[in-house]
Amino acid sequence: MGSDTTSSSSPPSFSPSFSRLHSIANHMASASTTSFPPEAVPQAPEDPLFGLMRACKADTSPDKVDLGIGAYRDDNAKPWVLPVVKKADEILRNDPDLNHEYLPIAGLASFTSKAAELLLGTSTPTISEKRVASVQTISGTGAVHLGALFLARFYKIHGANRTVYLSNPTWANHNQIFANVGLPIATYPYFHKETRGLDIEGMKRTLADAPEHSIILLHACAHNPTGVDPTPDQWREIASVMAAKKHFPFFDCAYQGFASGDLDRDAGAIRLFVEQGFELVIAQSFAKNFGLYGERAGCFHFVAAPSPGTAGITTRVASQLAILQRSEISNPPIYGARIASTVLNDRALFAEWQENLRTMSGRIIAMRQALKAKFDELGTPGTWNHITDQIGMFSFTGLSEAQVVKLRDEFHVYMTKNGRISMAGLNTRNVDYFARAVDKVVRET
Repeated sequence: MGSDTTSSSSPPSFSPSFSRLHSIANHMASASTTSFPPEAVPQAPEDPLFGLMRACKADTSPDKVDLGIGAYRDDNAKPWVLPVVKKADEILRNDPDLNHEYLPIAGLASFTSKAAELLLGTSTPTISEKRVASVQTISGTGAVHLGALFLARFYKIHGANRTVYLSNPTWANHNQIFANVGLPIATYPYFHKETRGLDIEGMKRTLADAPEHSIILLHACAHNPTGVDPTPDQWREIASVMAAKKHFPFFDCAYQGFASGDLDRDAGAIRLFVEQGFELVIAQSFAKNFGLYGERAGCFHFVAAPSPGTAGITTRVASQLAILQRSEISNPPIYGARIASTVLNDRALFAEWQENLRTMSGRIIAMRQALKAKFDELGTPGTWNHITDQIGMFSFTGLSEAQVVKLRDEFHVYMTKNGRISMAGLNTRNVDYFARAVDKVVRET
């Protein structure tokens, strides 16, 4: 019995050839677990802005101040659904003929046509002469992408230089969008660190030195991230340099009406370039000025220069934009476009929207004034005129990265590391706290 027990507990014996096959099989199984090992697909860093949002959300301090994300907040630090959007939503929900069918590839025509008028003006010959091709997009980001893709595919005339010049600094996503379609990127000076205003001479010099036919991306208004816009006279100087070098303007318009509260004023730069006969493209977002952040309502517009064959040009461009759109998203989302279209096509609702825009822009302006006044009262070292000189949602404070980190660690104030703050994050309850925190940090760092 003892020998039986010993025999049954002994491990099985395998031949050397079996062990070798087993080892090879294990190795092959291990090697084929993925086609995407770390050396092929390294871990990407977290998006800095969304990482900042996550850190702020996790902070339980009652004093925390969120100045990171670019979304409007009311004086109670809450998202604000525009009253006119609520009315449009009610109209749509009570429409017995409402359905959820696909939109055409180019989008909702009643939306895109009014969107073009909003930028170019209702009486412009640009529209009556059929010099505009418009496509509904996934908000402004999708519009920039569609434009980048179009230029990467078709901007090749006369061996044109395909480099895209971006302002330094610019919205971080611009770099990724143009790089992803294979267009080379360069920068032009924009923010003057000493004056905390526009480096107009540096900008003009770089545009003048750039190869002819370069693509120049311009922020139509409320420059992100600096809040610094050219004056009307400076825009004319920029247009003159670009015309001389035959550059191609690509406008990114994310804040029309939100910047100054005046839709026409905020479209002034675009209209100037159109009036001067430029052929250009525009990316347009309705996230900020309608508060339709998650609905992703936007448009991309191609504007042809005045010429005998204009209609044929826009028709051809529209046909290729439709092909690109079809291969990427097929059809744009419908609800945000319906909301905007309902407002843009109703005179009373449009007037109410303009009032809503003045409410938002007015609160931002009031916060700029309150913050500047508090710095003056505290005698905070440095000059702070740029707080009220800048415009729109963002302000480039001039704070260093070390000061930004200190504000976050000691005072629970969250902003991007380059010192950009979203003015919408300030309100009558926290502007004093923020100003005192900055004052202390500036004196100590």
